[in-house]
Amino acid sequence: MSKKANTVIFVIIATILCTLVTVSSFIVILVIYSTYFFSRFPEYLRPWVLPVTFIISISISFFVYRLVIKILIKKVNVEKYLEPIFKKKK
Repeated sequence: MSKKANTVIFVIIATILCTLVTVSSFIVILVIYSTYFFSRFPEYLRPWVLPVTFIISISISFFVYRLVIKILIKKVNVEKYLEPIFKKKK
């Protein structure tokens, strides 16, 4: 396979995994909230739970993605199999 094909496959797989991490962390945070904290929050703060949960799950997904990419770069040396997405202008 060429480096371009490897890059496209890598980006597609990374996007799918990042989406799965976001959705799963969103569900876990909502379950924890509804189990332990729902009755403790005042009525006027409850509408803010979904947006805050979504932002937290996106942040978790971002940090997990960065961690996995760092590990891949160190252990597998992924850079030699992938072509740069953004090239410097001459």
